[in-house]
Amino acid sequence: MSQATRGKEKAGEELLESIVEAGTKAFDPVAPDRIRPTRIAEFDGLIERTKTLNLLAALNKLIRPDAVPPWLRPKLLEKLTCVPLRPDGVRGTLEFVVSVHPSSTVKVSEAAVPQKRGANITQEALELASKVLSSNPKSVTPERWYSTISAQLLPLLDGNEGLDLTKAASYVIGFGILGRQISGALGTPGYRFLAMRLLGPIQPPPGLDFDQDADAELGDGILSAGRDRVLVPYDDLVTALRRLHSLLLLHPNPNLCKRLLMPIILGLWALASWSAPQPHVAENVCKPALELLKVYLKVAPTPDRILQLIHNLGYPGGYDKSNPEWIYAATEAGLIQIVDARHRAGELSASTSGFSLDTIDQKTSRLLDILLSSISDADISTAFLELLRKWLKSAKGSKRGRIVVNEEDENDPIIQLNEIKTLQAMLERFPEKLATQPKHLLDLVGQILAGSGDALDGNDEVTGVALSLLNVIITAPGFQKSRVDPDALSLIESSLDKISGAPSNLSQTACNLRIVLVYRDELDPASSTTTAPTDRQIEDRKAYSLAISYITEPEAPPPIRVEGLNLISTLITSNSPVLDIPGILVLLSSLISDSDEFIYLRVIKVYTLLCNRHPQSVVRELTDHFLDAKETHPLDARLRFGEALLQVMQRLGETFAGSLAAETGTALLAVAGRRGRRPKTEARQRREARAREKRNREAAEAWGGEVPDLMSGDEQEEEERTRNEALQRIVEGWESKRGSEDVRVRASALSVLGAAVEVSVAGVGREVVTGAVDMCLSVLQLEREVEKGILRRAAVVFMLNFVRALEDAREKGRELGFGFGKTAQEDVMRTLRYVAETDNDGLVVQHARDVVESLESWQVIRLLPAEGSQQAALGGGLRKLAGLEVDPERSLAGQGGSTLKPKLRIEEVE
Repeated sequence: MSQATRGKEKAGEELLESIVEAGTKAFDPVAPDRIRPTRIAEFDGLIERTKTLNLLAALNKLIRPDAVPPWLRPKLLEKLTCVPLRPDGVRGTLEFVVSVHPSSTVKVSEAAVPQKRGANITQEALELASKVLSSNPKSVTPERWYSTISAQLLPLLDGNEGLDLTKAASYVIGFGILGRQISGALGTPGYRFLAMRLLGPIQPPPGLDFDQDADAELGDGILSAGRDRVLVPYDDLVTALRRLHSLLLLHPNPNLCKRLLMPIILGLWALASWSAPQPHVAENVCKPALELLKVYLKVAPTPDRILQLIHNLGYPGGYDKSNPEWIYAATEAGLIQIVDARHRAGELSASTSGFSLDTIDQKTSRLLDILLSSISDADISTAFLELLRKWLKSAKGSKRGRIVVNEEDENDPIIQLNEIKTLQAMLERFPEKLATQPKHLLDLVGQILAGSGDALDGNDEVTGVALSLLNVIITAPGFQKSRVDPDALSLIESSLDKISGAPSNLSQTACNLRIVLVYRDELDPASSTTTAPTDRQIEDRKAYSLAISYITEPEAPPPIRVEGLNLISTLITSNSPVLDIPGILVLLSSLISDSDEFIYLRVIKVYTLLCNRHPQSVVRELTDHFLDAKETHPLDARLRFGEALLQVMQRLGETFAGSLAAETGTALLAVAGRRGRRPKTEARQRREARAREKRNREAAEAWGGEVPDLMSGDEQEEEERTRNEALQRIVEGWESKRGSEDVRVRASALSVLGAAVEVSVAGVGREVVTGAVDMCLSVLQLEREVEKGILRRAAVVFMLNFVRALEDAREKGRELGFGFGKTAQEDVMRTLRYVAETDNDGLVVQHARDVVESLESWQVIRLLPAEGSQQAALGGGLRKLAGLEVDPERSLAGQGGSTLKPKLRIEEVE
């Protein structure tokens, strides 16, 4: 142990002694009351002077049971829970939890996966840190707690402290605080101090009293040279957008996206569609606002939100259209900021309010671009139908699916102009996308033509639009007249006849459409013989197509891909016939290599859902990818396939049997064995070794001798250097040598096989189980290297899984067709006892001792009758033990049925 290490340990021990001594003086029940305040102040001063990480480590040790007197432990625990309230308490808590969590630390004897220098931030560590930071202790009010930690959590979203801390902060905020109803619901302190501090600078909330609250909630209320007051400066707007972008896109949570973005959708639209922004404004404001707006439209593509954007194409800001409370305004330098507009009533020009015709045309084109890249054709068609109904006012009698619109909006000329411009642009740019709901369009077209047939005007724009839509529908591929509602078809045909006979510019068009409609099925006879899809099939196909587009889009952020997986999960749960199972399996296999932990965990969940309907396809697909015979998958992907296979087997349970279980077990045995050969991997390793030798040789020649290790300076402690060298040897030992299988994959295969045996030992079969037991004994006896520790752990745990499976079968009275004989038990016990005494891996030793104890207990328990056996049904109790027979019923029978109390006989059997 180096001198520096001994110094740190001594300082830590001294700190523990100081805290215990000060706490004892301050809170000792027998201490005089007159001196207690002074000593409590001294104790608090010691706590305040101690550095955060040192304090966390010390208090974490002192709150353990029996570490301090019972009356002192609650006081120390209170200090520990209040550490996040310190100026660096949140970051210190995150770093401490991550550094001490078992899943994040690596010891020489417990190394399981390679890691970077320092601690890995794992999902388990994040969950624990989130629990610590998301709930206020009893001694602190929620208002004080969330107001204090929000001032530390939100700056971490800026990314200046590293991506890992940004992800950790977004997890704590999104899942720990805003993801819980008690702290994340609207009006709660958590929502007010975290969500509102993100949303308020982007779109100030309605009903805000600017005179009293603007300074506290939105900024400092900077007074400009004129009469406008700056409510949100440009820098605050940029910061809020950047933090909201990090929060919603780093950790996929579609529901959180909907909740947070819905109130500010108009503000995002105004910023995303800003006219001619400066390059740095476009990068810092317009781009993140556009990305957030697209994410919201994809996870919540409701027609009412699309209409809301159409109605507010030139949204300037505020909530009062005639007199907005605030507006987005550009500075002389071209920066965007939010200013107080209450004193500008009647002075907002058309250009400032976004009401000019040129601005509306630009905004309309911009909105359609966003819709085309964000929502499906069906959603575009639905929005178009709603606009058309409002404009024509010919479907007032049909209430199905109609969106309620305020009467004030219906009479607003600006809104009506926006709707007309948008309708016109849709018809010009993508008429084919408007026919994705032909039934609803045909109903609407029929009503329009029926109303125009009697009083037709030569310049009847409405009738022209209806005929154009009819042409799009009946000429679309796959249209069949036989599938159209007869009443709607009859109405359209009669209306076309009337228009054809009238003196109008549209008469020839109507005549041509009438002819096409009559002979439509004959023009495409193949389509007339196909079966018409049901409404559910149509909707499922749309959902499936949308899900695939969300998942396969190259630039799709995590929430969009998760939403796509959610759509596929819904289709699987409903057993939809439109699912392409081979295609979904290929898609999932490509997604499981995703670097985002939430993505591949959701993929594994989809595998488990899919196995309920298609167990053989799923299991064989996962087994093939785990085997990786063609050596195309990286190590991480293979381990994830193994994890997915394990969860699928556990989901199938006892139904995992037959040839499928035998084939899978045999494949897992092949992977877990020592004879696996991977020639491509061996060739790659040779190439890498030659390249490494060449680089080292060139470096030595350039250095003029042995190249020194510049990364390990004198400041590195000897113990740490030794630890790192040992870890490096272990990690290098995991990798395959001379084309052999990687130790981590072998351990994973053995663990998966153990889980399969525990859930369905009869289904796996005698041959696979016998081969697995023999292989585990060979691993424990022959592969004794330090780097093979994880493999020996898996072997010991497999034996425990096997014994559990035998005991479970005994309790349920099931015959397996094979057993665990006395000779086999002796071999296993002898090997495990030897391993428990001689192995160099601490976990292997502990596991071996636990399994030996379990086996000894099982050997005793198996002598008793199982609950479902015949002996237990006859009365229960102790029936037979080795060397002793107790049978009261037989004694009764020996008395010839006498009513006298029988004399029990005890026989000793050799």
